[in-house]
Amino acid sequence: MNYNPKVSVIIPVYGAEKFIAKTLESVINQTYRNIEILIIDDETRDNSIEICKQFNDARIKIISQKNRGLAGARNTGIRNAQGEYLAFIDADDLWRPHKLERHITHLTFNPHIGVSFSRSQFIDENDNPLGIYQMSKLSDITPLDFWCRSPIGNGSAGVFRRRVFDDIKFQSNLYGTTEDFYFDDNFRESEDVECWLRISIQTQWQIEGIAEDLTLYRIHPKGLSADITKMMESWYKLIEKVRSYAPTEMEEWEKPAIAYRLRYLARRAVTLQAGWTSMNLLHRALTTYWQILLEEPRRTCITGAAAYFLCILPKPIYSQIQKLALSITGANQKTRINQEQNAVTS
Repeated sequence: MNYNPKVSVIIPVYGAEKFIAKTLESVINQTYRNIEILIIDDETRDNSIEICKQFNDARIKIISQKNRGLAGARNTGIRNAQGEYLAFIDADDLWRPHKLERHITHLTFNPHIGVSFSRSQFIDENDNPLGIYQMSKLSDITPLDFWCRSPIGNGSAGVFRRRVFDDIKFQSNLYGTTEDFYFDDNFRESEDVECWLRISIQTQWQIEGIAEDLTLYRIHPKGLSADITKMMESWYKLIEKVRSYAPTEMEEWEKPAIAYRLRYLARRAVTLQAGWTSMNLLHRALTTYWQILLEEPRRTCITGAAAYFLCILPKPIYSQIQKLALSITGANQKTRINQEQNAVTS
């Protein structure tokens, strides 16, 4: 490919000393070489930045700021970016070596696409594959898709034309001076979906995915109740923000948006072995929007069955069933990924 535009890779860093070296290595080792790497030190208190300074690569630039959170760090990266394309990777995730090359080709040959994203494989804290994938809808993406199951999936999956962010930027004085904003610093949860929704609703850019699993997305064990509370509160806050600029559409989207989010949290509760919490969340989802059973019967029923079995079965038996189910699911997902890749290349 003769066209060789610069890509600005933005890495927000806060409390990432355990993972940042491998994350940075996965960026440095990209087969697409024309990149700048902007490491945003969001006032981290560990040794993350000292680890970054050990890398001898002229493409790396470290920018330090007072803590602003993930959205604020990404905004600082965008303001300082020189590239025609922007890519974000969280400081604990990894990229396959040819990720950027695939996306730049995708965007170059499809000028109507503003956001190119990939499928993701889940890994644990020790880089071990969990055998399952984040399976996203790849084309014909609408705002409702982001409410129901965000196609981009995570903050490390997408590559963006710079012009996309120019089209959604707004100005605000949050920190004592007027600045351009792209992500909304007021969100400490759901900041990704908030931004993707504005792109989908307020611009003409299309969002399209690549079937290949080019991102390795790390799963961490976290405190369940605090996470669920924060995530749901942020979701309601997001609903109110979108209602402010798309009130008619929000009348149609609100119930599905709440129900699908509750089902997502129910699945999260299952993962964290909280069966009764999961059942309660799923019941709330069905009460809010029962049509979820018709729209995605398999996924909804599997969530309910997993929660129920978690409540009634001895843990060793449940673990064996879960292991078998994940193995079958992962194999089916990988087969689908391969089939979709082959369909594109044939």
